[in-house]
Amino acid sequence: MTETHYPLAQGAGYGIVVGVGFAFAFGMIAITAALRRYQREKVDSEEFATAGRSVKTGLIASAVVSSWTWAATLLQSTTQAYKNGISGPFWYAAGAMVQIVLFATVAIELKRKAPGAHTYLEVIKTRYGTQAHFIFMFFAIACNILVTSMLLAGGSATIISLTGMNPVAVIFLLPLGVMLYTLFGGLKATFLTDYIHTVVMIVIIFVFVFCVYTSSPHLGSPGRLWEMIMELGKTNPVAGNEQGSYLTMKSKFGGIFLVINLAGNFGTVFLDNGYWNKAIAASPAAALPGYVFGGLAWFAIPWLTATTMGLAGLALENTPAWPTYPNKMSAADVTAGLTLPNTAVALLGKNGAAACLVMLFMAVTSAMSAEMVASSSILTYDIYKGYINKKATSKQLIWCTHLAVVLFTGAMVGLSIGFHYGGVSMGYLYLLMGVLISSAVLPACLTIFWKGMNKWSACLAPPVGMAFGIITWMVVTATLSNGVVTVETSGADYPMLAGNVVSLCSPALIIAVCQLIWGNDNYDFNQLKELHSVRDVEAEMAPFEMMPETEAELAYKYGNSTHKPVDPHHHNLSEVEEALLKKYSKWAKIISVFTVLAFIILWPMPMYGTGYIFSKKFFTGWIVVGIIWLFLSLCLVGILPLWESRQGIFETVRGIYWDSTGQSYKVKQWIAEAQEEEDKSADLGEVLVGEAVTENSSEISKPGK
Repeated sequence: MTETHYPLAQGAGYGIVVGVGFAFAFGMIAITAALRRYQREKVDSEEFATAGRSVKTGLIASAVVSSWTWAATLLQSTTQAYKNGISGPFWYAAGAMVQIVLFATVAIELKRKAPGAHTYLEVIKTRYGTQAHFIFMFFAIACNILVTSMLLAGGSATIISLTGMNPVAVIFLLPLGVMLYTLFGGLKATFLTDYIHTVVMIVIIFVFVFCVYTSSPHLGSPGRLWEMIMELGKTNPVAGNEQGSYLTMKSKFGGIFLVINLAGNFGTVFLDNGYWNKAIAASPAAALPGYVFGGLAWFAIPWLTATTMGLAGLALENTPAWPTYPNKMSAADVTAGLTLPNTAVALLGKNGAAACLVMLFMAVTSAMSAEMVASSSILTYDIYKGYINKKATSKQLIWCTHLAVVLFTGAMVGLSIGFHYGGVSMGYLYLLMGVLISSAVLPACLTIFWKGMNKWSACLAPPVGMAFGIITWMVVTATLSNGVVTVETSGADYPMLAGNVVSLCSPALIIAVCQLIWGNDNYDFNQLKELHSVRDVEAEMAPFEMMPETEAELAYKYGNSTHKPVDPHHHNLSEVEEALLKKYSKWAKIISVFTVLAFIILWPMPMYGTGYIFSKKFFTGWIVVGIIWLFLSLCLVGILPLWESRQGIFETVRGIYWDSTGQSYKVKQWIAEAQEEEDKSADLGEVLVGEAVTENSSEISKPGK
């Protein structure tokens, strides 16, 4: 393709990648400053990594949707519609949504059993020790690397196809703005930008949907699209589909993709520290509804987007509106995910290209920010604080976090450039991820759920399972391709299917053998509550700072009658929160079972088993349900966060108005009054702490103490 064939000029690409990226960065810096002034938020290491552990339902749901809406969500799902028909978008959406809802169960257990954790790897270390910690750290970082590589591969391929930008420039510039606002705002910045990105993406999806089904001169209605796709099934039937139709759930290769999708996405949800970060950041009341609402809201995005744009691409590919007309897309273009941008150009020309560019930019950058925070949390709390400087202060941790974000970004840019020139596409990485990391899913889950799992099960199952998965993948590749192992042959459906399934399932056998050899453990989950936040530790030590060193150490060690540190600010859960999370734990299990049954069996399988081919009315209803669902998604992730944050928004806007009209004294007065209220509520706790310190210091001075 020559430069003249690109729908947008290179300047448009640089404008989006650099201009919008830096606009978000400066906007986030301004928001962070406003939160400090008007909401009295302190951006220390704890706030950076956990967002204060008080994020509400709407923002958790929005963050889940944004983090799970990768470039692959939009590109790979549309590719599946192009290749396999109507089943592809549903299997993509269902096969990647159930993990989010299932993870709600894990999020509840983490809140209950380890309320002071920063990463799930801290839980691994506390329970099993250093060996298991390093093993799971490898899988967690590998997950972050794979996800970020897919984001950069998919995003850069789309931007290059639309603008003709230099590949190295795209990969280098794309993460820069994200890195800046992540450095300044941390996890809170991720949540706030996630909200903006998600709303913009959904609005653009609606533009494409209504263009296809109402205003497109080539299409214009669900019925017209159905007619064109029905005819295409006769002239160019799909191998493995019922009667070769694109409008049936009975698709051989669609079913294979479902299994690959399920296996791979278990790894990228349950091993991505970003999702555990959100569980840690959620308030106890928001943990369950945040993930359930987020999963259900996310489902409509790939389902409706891919159904609409994938089928529209099939219908328009043989018309002069198609960018590569009279040629069809090459296999490499399909694997790179270019069905979506080509369809956007065919529908709306340059406007479609620009809208697609913005949508992909939002998807890539919001998810990338979450990966930056996730990886930096591991490097800061698990490596630096865990092994290098165990007594690190909040200031030292925040500097380490900033450095980790920069190092991770630089490493990912270099790796992604290598993938680009090595011919490794987003589609290939998407299918491969489960082979490499899914073997750690079952051990990670059992760590938080089952007290009987022993250390050797945790240490051996992930690496041995990964080895089994890779060997299976390579053997099947070599067998089916007469010994020729390349990116193309190893990325075929059957090798990826075999490798993903073995990697996810083999740890069950490995764990069973290890339990038989070394026996069941009897772990006390209360030990996980010894994980403290940095704020807690610093607050704990504050009463002893004026004491002589030896006396302070003894007072800290024997701070109460049970020989545990005095811990007035420790965020162990209250009785009300404990009861709420216990109730949520039961509901999470019920919702998880219902979700799997509904989305994987009850809804699609009757259509799969009967080989039903969609009628015009049924297809129209299918599209209408998708549109309604996306409207509900917009309410959950667009309107609910605003409603829940209405008080804070009002106070911030009022404060900005006071400052801008020369009434800053009112801001100071309001801050002083709010601080006074907080001080009053803390007075009782401080009195009790003082009494405890005095009483126990006297006990320490007695003989024998």
